[in-house]
Amino acid sequence: MNRAEKGLQMFPDCPIRNILSRISDKWSLLIIFTIHKSGKNTMRFKELQREIPDISQKMLTATLRTLEEDGYVTRTVYPEVPPHVEYALTLRAKSLLPHINTLIIWAMENMDAIMSDRKKASKKRR
Repeated sequence: MNRAEKGLQMFPDCPIRNILSRISDKWSLLIIFTIHKSGKNTMRFKELQREIPDISQKMLTATLRTLEEDGYVTRTVYPEVPPHVEYALTLRAKSLLPHINTLIIWAMENMDAIMSDRKKASKKRR
């Protein structure tokens, strides 16, 4: 059991910890934002993979499954050959978008300073 899971056990009713433990991974917010910025209501798996080239098929599958379990995306399977699956944002995910946008703006405004501080701290440790 990792530290985050232990923390959730100690404070099981904390909504911030509970939600952040699910959406603050490496890919969740990026997937939500990618579906949104596509300008379409839905995206197929391969489209997501093309838009997020660093993500493996296994990780994209697992993250989409988690997002679906938590009600951020819907998965619609069309009975065709080959199978046709589309992912769409739910109202819950859409309500998160303004906060994601705010975080993106904050990150863009602060990234250079953060990287500079990180570099300085790294030099101090040597």
